[in-house]
Amino acid sequence: MRSVDTSAVDIAIAGGGPVGIALACMLVKRGVAADRIALIDGKTTAAASQDPRSVALSWGSHELLNQIHAWPVNATAITQIHVSRRSRFGRTLIDCTEHQLPALGYVCRYGDLVQALSAELSAAGVTQYRPLLVTHAEENNTHVNITLSDHQQIHAGLLVQAEGGVFGTQASKAIQRDYQQMAIVANVSSDAVVPGRAFERFTEEGPLALLPDRNDYSLVWCVRPEHGEALLAMSDTDFLQALQQAFGNRVGTFTQVSQRHSYPLGLNAQQTNSPRMVAIGNAAQTLHPVAGQGLNLGLRDAAVLANVLAQSPTPEGIHQFTEQRRGDRGLTVKLTDLMARVFASSEDQSLSQSLLGLSLGMIDLLPPARRALSEQMMFGWRS
Repeated sequence: MRSVDTSAVDIAIAGGGPVGIALACMLVKRGVAADRIALIDGKTTAAASQDPRSVALSWGSHELLNQIHAWPVNATAITQIHVSRRSRFGRTLIDCTEHQLPALGYVCRYGDLVQALSAELSAAGVTQYRPLLVTHAEENNTHVNITLSDHQQIHAGLLVQAEGGVFGTQASKAIQRDYQQMAIVANVSSDAVVPGRAFERFTEEGPLALLPDRNDYSLVWCVRPEHGEALLAMSDTDFLQALQQAFGNRVGTFTQVSQRHSYPLGLNAQQTNSPRMVAIGNAAQTLHPVAGQGLNLGLRDAAVLANVLAQSPTPEGIHQFTEQRRGDRGLTVKLTDLMARVFASSEDQSLSQSLLGLSLGMIDLLPPARRALSEQMMFGWRS
């Protein structure tokens, strides 16, 4: 959007997804001048706003987005979450009324979320460089020299990496894991939709999630790669029959499925912060979708970083952010990794799966345990 050769800003944000845009909006909300912020992304706003994928936002994320007036209009409330094991002992039901809240979270389209955030970003007057990529970033004692794909230069006091992938030179500190799973994602219809209820069904291959999405469901089905390839190759009729067999009849009969997509699953938790560069969201941690925490964890990253940098846009501010996020990030990574490993690498009816089923049963019988689990999912770890 900008054609000058060189620009100087206090904070440059590489990545114009929900986490990067939210950070920019939060910084302005907390008093940082819009002309001291630059946002860089490889897509136009129009292209990003057309993304049809569904995303799950926790109640805590709803609050953060409301604070910057960026709540998407079209969002479906999740009022209950039913967690169970297919044809095995162990289930729990989490209800928003236990927390005196109107919803546990919401499901919306990625494009709608980007559109709502982008409207606030434009209204705030933050300079955007689109569609451009960061091709090089060189850090020194006073600033970061950023080179864009059109050869423009940006001199920033700090650089925030909010785009997925490794950024920086400390990848050796990464926590990495390949779960040998893939996720099949699609929208599915059924003839007995339970309004507001999300389902997480643990199968012998991994979790199968149905999220209420308007009058249908957004499906995330985690399976082993060889099974996933077979599911992708099936006709719609055969796929719906396979889904029915895996999920059961709690929402009646599945009647329709949209185009199916897939992506591999793994854990990649980077520790790439340096004195003037910091990673948030998927750039810092890419999680298994077992608990739907990836985007929500990233938005919590953005909120804490905005609070810190509004007071101290310096290397000391980055250090404070790293320390303040250690607990929430660490616990969320450990919980999702544990659940993913149990179902990605354990045989059905194994001791680990049986113990998890027992845990689900105990959580349902113990309200404090159920409350602790749901509050972690809605708000993250709070000291």
